[in-house]
Order: sequence, then structure tokens, then C-alpha cells
Amino acid sequence: MMRGKTSRHQSFGARRERKILHERAKRAKRILRGKNLAVFDQTKRWLDLYFSGHEPGFTPALNPAGSAFRRAVWEILLKIPYGKTTTYGQIAREIAAARGLAKMSAQAVRHNEISIIIPCHRVVGTHGSLTGYAGGIDRKIKLLQPGGVDMRELFAPAKSTAP
Repeated sequence: MMRGKTSRHQSFGARRERKILHERAKRAKRILRGKNLAVFDQTKRWLDLYFSGHEPGFTPALNPAGSAFRRAVWEILLKIPYGKTTTYGQIAREIAAARGLAKMSAQAVRHNEISIIIPCHRVVGTHGSLTGYAGGIDRKIKLLQPGGVDMRELFAPAKSTAP
């Protein structure tokens, strides 16, 4: 019985997130009146697939603005498989073995403005802490669930690190 309640709650949360994102896309469309941009249709299709629990299998045409370093980190985020997570340390190691890059990587993840499609919610702390998601831990959990991420090894930190 509890399982059904959890599923309905998660489903409601996913629908709510999808609705918010669709409203933002509609607002952007109004701003760009008269322009029929394929990226809006691609993004809507991607979000519908993602929030229905299916791997989208494609990435909408993106052109995020940021430094070369941030774009390199975001490219790594795009490589995180659906239903999987990675750590800030793994991202830093992939960028370079230089000391101090874990913090820079975390900052680049935080400045990702396309935060569901470039999946910063799939990045966790080294020991499984659900840390650093600007949308909050509850949203991070809801965004991990459609991909079937194994949550047993993950935990909410005692003190949030979200800005």
C-alpha cells in the first residue's frame, strides 16, 4: 500500500516538474514569437520521454553559454548514462589530474543553466551524498527516480550545500 502512495507522489512530482518546464518553454516561445525553433519541439519531446521514465535517446540541440572550462564539464555531464550517477571527483579527474579542480568542477556544474538535459542532478558527493543541487535535495531525488537510479547507497547530507 505504501508503495502505491510513493509511486503516485513521485508521479505527481514528475508531472509538476514537467509542467513548470513546459511553462518556461512556452514563455520562451512567446519571447521568440514568429520563430519556429526546432529546439523547442526537441526539448518538449525530451522532457516528455524523461518524465515518463524512458531514456530519451537523444539530446536537443544545445548551445549553453559559458567558459571553455564550464562547457568541458557540461560535456562530461552529457555523458553520464541515464539511470547512473557520477561524483564531482570523477568529473575533476576526467577534466585533469591537477590539484583543486574538484571545486572548479563543482562550480561549473552549479552554473549549468540547462540543468535537466545537461544532467547535473546525476552528480553526487564522493560517498553518495545527494549534495550541491541548486533545486534542492527533494527535486534532485525526483529527477533521479525516472532513470531508475539505485538510491540505496545515496543519502541527504545533514546540511545542504545548495546555494
